[in-house]
Amino acid sequence: MDKLKSLFSFAQKQETSLGFGLISIITVGSEHVFSVFAFKCPCNDWNFVYGNVCLLVPAAALLILSYMLSNKTWKLFTGLCYRRSRLCRFNYTFGFLCVFLQITVTAMVAPLSWIAVALLKGEFFECSMTGANFTLFRRHICSDKYPHCRTDLEKFPCASTATGIPQSEREAVLSLIRAESQVLGWTLIASVMLFTFLLTCMARCYSPISYMQLKFWKMYTQKESDFLDSYTSQHAENLAKRNITSFFELTKPIPIKSPPRQAWEKVSRFYKYQNMNQYYSILHKYVCTCEDLENPASRGSVRSENDFSNPAALAFVDESKMVL
Repeated sequence: MDKLKSLFSFAQKQETSLGFGLISIITVGSEHVFSVFAFKCPCNDWNFVYGNVCLLVPAAALLILSYMLSNKTWKLFTGLCYRRSRLCRFNYTFGFLCVFLQITVTAMVAPLSWIAVALLKGEFFECSMTGANFTLFRRHICSDKYPHCRTDLEKFPCASTATGIPQSEREAVLSLIRAESQVLGWTLIASVMLFTFLLTCMARCYSPISYMQLKFWKMYTQKESDFLDSYTSQHAENLAKRNITSFFELTKPIPIKSPPRQAWEKVSRFYKYQNMNQYYSILHKYVCTCEDLENPASRGSVRSENDFSNPAALAFVDESKMVL
């Protein structure tokens, strides 16, 4: 699980196209291993159920896993039950749904890759459709020159159960089903690529900042996230070491400053971009707008009450790893 999470995290750090490509490659490899070592069509009345389960259930599992591995998911849901009163407000609910939609679009990469590759290979679709008891489909697949097709179609995927069925008839029917599966697979791939391209174009067209600043912004957020991980790990190590030393040596602990709960809550909110300022993250905004850095609990609140109103082009700002 840790290795898989590391691979997904590495993919998420890359530029959008490269990151999506890495996630797709991981999914394609998983699909190939499953189809070679685990998939075996039963060639009976279970064909339709078994084929659809192998095609759709792993995709659903990958979707859930993608949600779980997304930092923004946990940033959105952590503490939500304590903020449930806000869900009654239309603006908050609409913003919540918009952010969840952004998470879903990213999370759909892995399951759609699984379905597309499975359709291109055709094995799952072939098993499923040979067990489909739909009169219209069987009329479409089975012509008059294939007498066994309408009565024994579920036996076609397995050579061991297709005894008495001419090999030419079996290959002709299966080739047609595989061809339709591949057409669906390429159509799915083309549709996803077109949708992604149009969505990216729309987000960039409404970007409030220029291309070079957007590029710098991405670099900054990645560096901030890396430094935050490193500093947090070091600070946690020092705090744990002090506490253990104090416990075993029966001495008073050495004072170590740590951000209070209010500070953690403020920097864990979603960032709201405003044209009148130039903050690159909620942490940047928190540090620059605080009057008393020595007394964080007494500061005024940072005005970013989970407004969710970031432009789509700046969606990467809230992908920080700090909430994990």
